[in-house]
Amino acid sequence: LLLKHSYGARAWSLPGGGIGRGEDPLEAARREVREELGVDLARIEPIGTLHEELSGSPHTAYVFAAVCDQRPQPDGREVTQARFFPSHSLPEPLGRITRDRIAVWKARGTGPERKAG
Repeated sequence: LLLKHSYGARAWSLPGGGIGRGEDPLEAARREVREELGVDLARIEPIGTLHEELSGSPHTAYVFAAVCDQRPQPDGREVTQARFFPSHSLPEPLGRITRDRIAVWKARGTGPERKAG
């Protein structure tokens, strides 16, 4: 699931947002997806943490894999578009940070190339 924001770069990105003081990263992910896309995630699991730099400041990104069994409804305020794409056919433009986060997901074996066994 990738989306476009009403602000910043016009690149496709992953859902996400800020974590409140004392808020659990997993609960923050659930909250952000619910607020911005109107979706309650059926399942969600942590798959990695990235230490990044955003706008010149250090940033920690918690990456999750989730199951979404609802059609996303962008809030129209922060998110203007939301669509599912196959991992082998991602849209452009796609920013470096989004590519790095998707690479964490693929490296964990959660993508379609995952082997049974």
